[in-house]
Amino acid sequence: MLYIAEEKKKLGNDQYKAQNYQSALKLYTDAISLCPDSAAYYGNRAACYMMLLNYNSALSDARNAIRLDPKFEKAYVRVAKCCVALGDIIGAEQAVKTVAELDPQSTALSSEQQAVQKLRQLETTIQTNYDTQAYRNVVFYLDSALKVAPACLRYRLLKAECLAFLERCEEALDIAVGVMKLDSTSADAIYVRGLCLYYTDNLEKGILHFERALQLDPDHHKSKQMRSKCKQLKEMKENGNMLFKSGRYREAHVIYTDALKIDELNKDINSKLLYNRALVNTRIGALREAVADCTNVLELNAQYLKALLLRARCYNDLEKYEDAVADYETALQIEKTPEIKRLLRDAKFELKKSKRKDFYKILGVTREATDDEIKKAYRKKALVHHPDRHANSSAEERKVEELKFKEIGEAYSILSDTRKKSRYDSGQDIAEHEQTDFDANQMFRTFFQFSGGRNASFNFEY
Repeated sequence: MLYIAEEKKKLGNDQYKAQNYQSALKLYTDAISLCPDSAAYYGNRAACYMMLLNYNSALSDARNAIRLDPKFEKAYVRVAKCCVALGDIIGAEQAVKTVAELDPQSTALSSEQQAVQKLRQLETTIQTNYDTQAYRNVVFYLDSALKVAPACLRYRLLKAECLAFLERCEEALDIAVGVMKLDSTSADAIYVRGLCLYYTDNLEKGILHFERALQLDPDHHKSKQMRSKCKQLKEMKENGNMLFKSGRYREAHVIYTDALKIDELNKDINSKLLYNRALVNTRIGALREAVADCTNVLELNAQYLKALLLRARCYNDLEKYEDAVADYETALQIEKTPEIKRLLRDAKFELKKSKRKDFYKILGVTREATDDEIKKAYRKKALVHHPDRHANSSAEERKVEELKFKEIGEAYSILSDTRKKSRYDSGQDIAEHEQTDFDANQMFRTFFQFSGGRNASFNFEY
C-alpha cells in the first residue's frame, strides 16, 4: 500500500509541476486514501488546493498535516498563507508564531507578517468609516483588503452591504449570490439579499429574507434591526395610503412625515413617501410645501415623472408659469405623450397671459366680478388717481399718478366691453391691437357723463 501511495504522490508531483492541478489533486487524494496517516500527502494536497484558490480545503489539509506531524513547518506556512487569504488574522498570527518557534531564522512568512499588519490597519480604518456611515470609503478600503485576502467572505459581504446602502443593489446582490453558491446557509449573505430587496421597495420579500437569516442565526443583530425597520415602514406606508384614500389628509401627512424619519438612506421608499406627502399638501392647500416635497423627490430621483408633473401643476396654480413651463419641458424629455404636450402648451399660454397687464388686478376685482362691480371699482380708483387731484404734487408723483390713471381707464375700457373682455379672458393681447389711441381722460368724462353721478366738471376737495 505504501509503495502504491508513494507512486501516486510522485505522479501527483509531476502533474503539479506541469500546473495540471486538478489531475494532481486526484492523485494526491488517491495517495491519502491508501495511506491516511501521511502528513506529507496532506501537505501536498493543501498546496494543490491553494493553487486552485480553494483556501478552505487547503487549510483543512494543512491542519490535518499538523495533527499528524506537529513539527511540519511547511504545513504551518500553508496554514498562515490560507488564513491570510481567508482574512483570518488571528489564525495567521498563530501560524507565524509557531514557525518562528520551530525555526527562529525562517523568513518563509515575512510577506504574510506584513499582510497581517496591513489587514489589521485596514480593518481599523474600515470599522471607523462604517461607524460614521462613510460607506464609499468602506468600499474603497475593503477593495484594498480583498487584494490581500481575496477569499475572505466577511470582507465581500461587508462590501455588498455597503454597496446596498449606496443604492448599488445589483452589485451587492451579485456578491451575495456568489457567496451563497459557496455557502447556502450564510446568514450574512441572506441578510444582504434582504437589504437589496428593502432598498428597492420590496418590503414583503425583504422581511422574509431577514427572518430566514434569523432562523440560521437567531443572534443576527443586523437582521433583527432591518426586519423591525421593514415592518414599521410597511405598516406606516399602508396606514398613510389608507388615510389618504379616506380623505383624512392631515392624519396622512403626519404618518408620511414620521415614516420619512425611519431611514434616510432608503431613497426609493423616501421618494414615494415624499410624493405622497406632496399629494396630501395639494389637498390641504399647502402648495408651496407640495413644491418643496416634489423638489426633494427629484433630488433623490430626477426621473420621477409623477413628482415633476405634480410640481409643474403646483407652480401653475401658484402662477409661477415660467417654472411650470420648465418642468413640463423636462417631463416631455422623459416621456413624450400627448397629455404632457397639451400641459406644456397650456402652461406656455398661461405664461404669455401672465406677461400682459392684469386688468382685473389694476381695478382690484376678481375674474368673476360683475359689470356693476367693475364699474364701482373704476369709479373709486379713477377718482383717487385723477391728475387734477394731484396737481400740487411733485412732477415725479404726478407722472406716477397719470400712469395709474391711464392704466385704470384702459382696464375699464376692456373689461366693460363684452367682446373685448371675452377676447382678453381667452388670452388675446387686446391692448396691442385696439388700444393704441386710447384716451383715459375721455374715458373718464364719458363715464361720469353717463353714469348718473357727478359730471366731468366736478372739483376735487383737497
